[in-house]
Amino acid sequence: MTTFIFDVLNDLIKKNYNFSELTFILPSKRAGLFLKHQIAKVSNKTLFAPEILSIEEFVEELSELKSVTNTDLLFEFYTTYQKLTETAKQDTFESFSKWGQILLQDFNEIDRYLIPQHQIFNYLSAIQEINHWSSESNQTEFIKNYLSFWNKLTAYYEDFTTTLINKNIGYQGLIYREAVENIEAYIQNTANKKFIFLGFNALNTAEETIIQELLQNDLAKIYWDIDAVFIENPKHDAGLFTRQHKARWTYFKNHSFNWITQNYSKEKNISVLGIPKNVGQAKYIGELLEHLKLENNNLQHTAVVLGDENLLVPVLNALPSSIEALNITMGFPLKSIPLASLFENLFRIHKTASNSYYYKDVITILSHQFVRPLFFEEHTDTSNKLIEHINSNNLTYIKPEQLKKIAPKHTAVIDLLFTNWSTSIKDTLSNCLALIFTIKSYLDEDKSSNRLSLEYLYRFNVLFNEVIRLNSEYNHIKDIASLHSVYKELLSSETLDFQGEPLQGLQIMGMLESRVLDFETVIISSVNEGILPAGKSNNSFIPFDVKLENSLPTYKEKDAVYTYHFYRLLQRAKNVFILYNTEADVLTGGEKSRFITQLELEGIHNIKHHIIAPKVPVIEHSLNAVRKTDALLQDIFNLAKAGFSPSSLTNYMRNPIDFYYQKILKIREYEDVEETVAANTLGTVVHNTLEDFYEPLINTVLTVDAINNLKPKINDRVTFHFKNEYKEGDISKGKNLIVFEIAKRYVLNFLNAEIEDIKAGNEIKILQVEAHNEVEVTISGLDFPIKITGKVDRVDAYNGITRIIDYKTGSVEQNQVEVVDWADITTDYKKYSKSFQVLTYVYMMYKANNISLPVEAGIISFKNLNSGFLKFAKKESSRGKKDTLITEATIAAFETELKALISEICNPDIDFLEKEV
Repeated sequence: MTTFIFDVLNDLIKKNYNFSELTFILPSKRAGLFLKHQIAKVSNKTLFAPEILSIEEFVEELSELKSVTNTDLLFEFYTTYQKLTETAKQDTFESFSKWGQILLQDFNEIDRYLIPQHQIFNYLSAIQEINHWSSESNQTEFIKNYLSFWNKLTAYYEDFTTTLINKNIGYQGLIYREAVENIEAYIQNTANKKFIFLGFNALNTAEETIIQELLQNDLAKIYWDIDAVFIENPKHDAGLFTRQHKARWTYFKNHSFNWITQNYSKEKNISVLGIPKNVGQAKYIGELLEHLKLENNNLQHTAVVLGDENLLVPVLNALPSSIEALNITMGFPLKSIPLASLFENLFRIHKTASNSYYYKDVITILSHQFVRPLFFEEHTDTSNKLIEHINSNNLTYIKPEQLKKIAPKHTAVIDLLFTNWSTSIKDTLSNCLALIFTIKSYLDEDKSSNRLSLEYLYRFNVLFNEVIRLNSEYNHIKDIASLHSVYKELLSSETLDFQGEPLQGLQIMGMLESRVLDFETVIISSVNEGILPAGKSNNSFIPFDVKLENSLPTYKEKDAVYTYHFYRLLQRAKNVFILYNTEADVLTGGEKSRFITQLELEGIHNIKHHIIAPKVPVIEHSLNAVRKTDALLQDIFNLAKAGFSPSSLTNYMRNPIDFYYQKILKIREYEDVEETVAANTLGTVVHNTLEDFYEPLINTVLTVDAINNLKPKINDRVTFHFKNEYKEGDISKGKNLIVFEIAKRYVLNFLNAEIEDIKAGNEIKILQVEAHNEVEVTISGLDFPIKITGKVDRVDAYNGITRIIDYKTGSVEQNQVEVVDWADITTDYKKYSKSFQVLTYVYMMYKANNISLPVEAGIISFKNLNSGFLKFAKKESSRGKKDTLITEATIAAFETELKALISEICNPDIDFLEKEV
């Protein structure tokens, strides 16, 4: 295929131009590399390479000003702002930076388009005065300050630009304006040079003026890359700017317009592919490249153009391993590397001065991949020790001193992370650098560390040194919030550049990097409304109608820029794959771009449109099964000899796999910090409080006075047990305070229910509290006895009938402690687990000769206290009569089911089979 650059060079050869004497001006540096490569191909003799400049470099040369970063400009502009604004009315640097950036962009646009500054600033000021009824006598202070700001725009601009020019620096717009001022002098001093402008489209007024002056003085030639389809259609935005230049420039009245080509109408294979989600697009690009590699054996003339540059990392991860040569023109954003997240977390927690930090923030920092190694100590990970201490002691907020006590050898690192941030900004920045060098020291010692991590550290070291330079020069950063703002601004513009061979293999680039370049196969991603084109945005102080009146670009012109780039990619391409996201995301996606609709409506090409369904692997859901080996059987027998508890048996009923994990493998759930008191903690506190109250009353008949005497102790005992169970967790505020009050209310309500019972004439005698029981059971087929062990919350005599009571802080209904068919009691966990537990308690006490039958057993539910004592009942049928007395016949029937359950657990032929819970 022939490219635009190749065609331009051939035309220059035909016209006998000596390349060594030419200066090529291109829209970007990137295109210059391809141009130099093409010169070597078309030239048949040895020559000195011509001068190749980007338009920005050329304009800088004209203006004699040096471009500086946005952050430098922001600091310089704040100096101007402070000079011209009363101290009492000045914004902080952090607040200023938010609107200062927008104003700098407006200054930039005004200068690039050579708008008379006084004219537009006075116009803007007049508009604001009309909007806010400035003639009214009763203006508020806010309105006065607001209007004062608009009236000072001219002063801000003049002082700021004068300062920059005196320092020989400038922003892009100022550089362009100065270049226009100098163009005549430059032309007079440049007689022998010839400038070749190629590949331009949207030009600002300054660029137009400069190029036209050079053309009129026969010092330049310009080559446009535009197709007849675009320029001849007055409604086609891809030709919007070129049509304007062709019609308005006086030069083209007497000179030819190079060139209008006929490439777009040639036959092309264009596929439009709707793919769900960004990751889906990245995966599909990988599959597509693998297919293209198999077909062509190389991807020399293939480009992946990312409409959304955030897709870079997913695409890189999706690339097939068969791709050897690869060039990435986009830098990897510094904000996306792991070290950025560490400093982001540190700035966030230190923005507000505090001597204690939220546990999740502390754990996030201690767990960070760059911080964790700093706590290694003789093959021990001390950061894990710190995290375990936080979790086990339920520390919601942590002071650095607490961490130092646990890890005394790592005091210096803890200070770097948590204590050296609240002094001066100078010390804070020194602390950041010290942290970087501490991490570097570890990486230098660790031979296994990769060089990429050191590169990360180097770039962050450069970044913080830049912040130190700016602050020492301007001294605008007064607090960590301002420092964070500057850090983010610098971070957003910094990238890690990829190293590769720029002229070989697959090219991955952003839309703007594709300018002037042509590829045979093009894959364009994220062709959705809101991305390509970006759509309406109003990040400016200049209203839309004022922009129109002053010929400043609006969203329409910005959309036309991307329209041109999109269609120019298609001009000479033979194979085009256009991908868009079919899923409606929060802000973008879901709606395909108008570019796709326009392609389809043009009717020039046969568009193949496909919706690609994601390839979701079919994973057959199979329930786990664990076969009982000899070793596993031995573990089960050891557990059986030590003793099954009622809860472990019901756990097996619920899901045998959970029983296997928890009781055999001893795998416990990870103990995280309880920010809000958990249900089991609440239950333990209530149980333990009632044990304290009733233990002194064993073997006594309860009286109203005895119960009333317990009420004053509720607060003290509940507080004691909360501190014991909830460790250092805070119960003085928030949800925890509510749970604390609920615990007290549960106990008080229970005591009041006891009093009502006694007043009703019932006699209650406490027999046992938290009674520990352990019995042996003989199972057929096993040559050793099985133990069952557990604690009963309370045993009492109610009007002479013994009751076995289990407390539940959750809600329990009467039907959950009733049984119809004995065979169901060990199979239906949801329905019968409560019945199984209370009967197990009765069974143990009966076998241990601690009670005589008949008895009653059941549950007192603190959430359903009005229902009183929920008695276990054996029902003849679902609607039959209930028998609440537990007799020997009841125990015998239950024993059969209990032994069958234990036999199943110990049976070598019955695997642990997972149940769907």
